[in-house]
Amino acid sequence: MDKKITKAIIGIAILIALYFLNVQQQNSYKNSGSSFLNIEKDLIKKVIISANEDAIEFSTKNDSWVISGNDSLVLRENKVEDLLLKLSEIKQLYSVTNKEEKWNLYGVDPVAGTHLALVGDGGNTLAYYVFGQGSEYNKCYVRTDQNMEVLMLDSNIMFQLRTDPNFWGEVPKPIIPTDSLKTEEINN
Repeated sequence: MDKKITKAIIGIAILIALYFLNVQQQNSYKNSGSSFLNIEKDLIKKVIISANEDAIEFSTKNDSWVISGNDSLVLRENKVEDLLLKLSEIKQLYSVTNKEEKWNLYGVDPVAGTHLALVGDGGNTLAYYVFGQGSEYNKCYVRTDQNMEVLMLDSNIMFQLRTDPNFWGEVPKPIIPTDSLKTEEINN
């Protein structure tokens, strides 16, 4: 009977050791919710979004954002600031892969992905990301251009990474001089 108890205790000890080893290994995949974007917003002077051969660029002009190369649209109020704020609030959940052949599964390969470049003074690229739509509506995937690792984010930013100028800007309303309104009232 003593041999059976000894074998049972050794078996339980091995199972407990395997459990803790598994937990430790699983924890190495988690990224404890660290911030995704660690760049001061004041350093960003240009934002470039590209997807499917379309691109849009925003740049700072007199401390405000403008759509580069588009004179017919005025940037909607706080659109770029909202994007940068959302990027700074997103947290990294965990790594899903670091194999390039799996990038297409997560939509972060160079062709299918949505590219975001944050550029500072002198044209220096501060960050370059490739985003992909997640299998869950409220999450998305991302990788940096220099890194093979694909991360899952706790929020979906894809709806804000659009290249359509009409999403970002609006046709300015014509300004009617107030004295022309008074002349019309007198004539009527």
